[in-house]
Order: sequence, then C-alpha cells, then structure tokens
Amino acid sequence: MKKQMIRFAAFVIALFVIGLLQVSAQENDSVGVKGGGVFAKGWTGKIDAKEAAAGMTLNSAKLAQEGKSLHVTTGPATTYWNPANIAKGDYTVSATFTEPKYMNLNDHPHPYGLMIAGNELGTDNQSYLYCAAYGNGTFIVRGMGPQPFQMGGRGPQANAAVHKAAGVGQPVTQEIAMTVKGDQVTCSINKTVVATFEKSALVAAGKLKSTDGVYGIRFAHNTDGIVTDLKITKP
Repeated sequence: MKKQMIRFAAFVIALFVIGLLQVSAQENDSVGVKGGGVFAKGWTGKIDAKEAAAGMTLNSAKLAQEGKSLHVTTGPATTYWNPANIAKGDYTVSATFTEPKYMNLNDHPHPYGLMIAGNELGTDNQSYLYCAAYGNGTFIVRGMGPQPFQMGGRGPQANAAVHKAAGVGQPVTQEIAMTVKGDQVTCSINKTVVATFEKSALVAAGKLKSTDGVYGIRFAHNTDGIVTDLKITKP
C-alpha cells in the first residue's frame, strides 16, 4: 500500500510538472500581430527559422514608420533592415531603443537592439551580428552565420550600464552602438562599452562573412518598442 501511495504521489507530481511546462511553453509562444507587415519605405525583414517553421510569417510582426521613428511590434523574432543602409571599414552604428511599456507583450524580459555586418540577408546563407538589451539590466551579443551563434556566453550578461525599467508597464530606454574599428568590434550601451571582440573571432567559418554589410535592427518575439536616431558615423 505504501509503495502504491508513493507511486501515485510521484504520478501526480509528474502531471503537475508537465502542466507547468506546457503553460510555460504557451506563454512563450509567439503571438501574431494583427495588421502586421512592413510599413517603412525601403525596409524589409526576415523572421527566425523556428518562427517560420511554426507557421509565422513576416506579416506576423509589424514595422511602421512614425515620423522619424520606427515602431516595431512582434510577433515572431524578427530582424529588419533597409538594403540602402550599408557600413564599411571603420564605423559606428547607433540608435536609441525605447520600450514604452516594459514587458507589455510578454511575461519575462525580451531583448531588442542593433544589427550590423549583414550579408546575403533574407536568404538561407545570411550572416549578421547583433547586440541587444533587456529592460532588466542585461544584454546579449548574438549572430547568424547562417546558423545562430553566441558571443560572450550562453545567457544574458548583467551590466550596470544597461537601464532597468522601474517595473512592468513602465518605460525604459537604451542607447545602443556597435563599432568596428581596426581589428575590434565593440558594443556600447548607454555610452559604456559592454562587450569587445576581436574581428578574427567573428569573421570565421560558420560566423560572419565580413564586418562590412547592411545594418538594421533586431527584436525578439512578443516585444514592442520604438527606434529613434538610427545612424552611422565614420571616424
């Protein structure tokens, strides 16, 4: 009898854990945006492969031009760019990202940021690098080459320079810049360098084809934000 009770208890616990995992998976699913699409002249984008495999399309997210700003609402994790925006040699690409209502479309922080070194974008051979901030004081540096690759560790890295939202539903703003200079590539957030990589560690088999290329923006799934002052400066 005691063994049966133990087995029954173990069965109940297993069902509970499975239920939690299913709820978590549902909460993390991408939710398509109504009226989605690209509504910024000259811009296009591509959603992540796993999002496409789940039935999402570029129209499941939304990029809209609002005056001089870009308003992004996802949907699936998406990288956006204008093919005319090309950076070569030494350069700095920068922009300001504002999450008007922190975590308003998700139950945990999601990142957004800059993309540089884009080559063969929109194809199965695309490559690019991005640095993105979370509204909880962390950031990541990731790439596509054409398979995803990580820089600076598997998980988000905490840094005092990255702004934290006061709470859910509160605004948070990050100034993000990516600089290519000589043999190094850096990411700065709110005017502080948070990551530095040797170019040789980035331009390699399975990673970037070059640090020259198209620049743009990157938003994780179920995220809403505004991009202002996207620009390139040369030394």
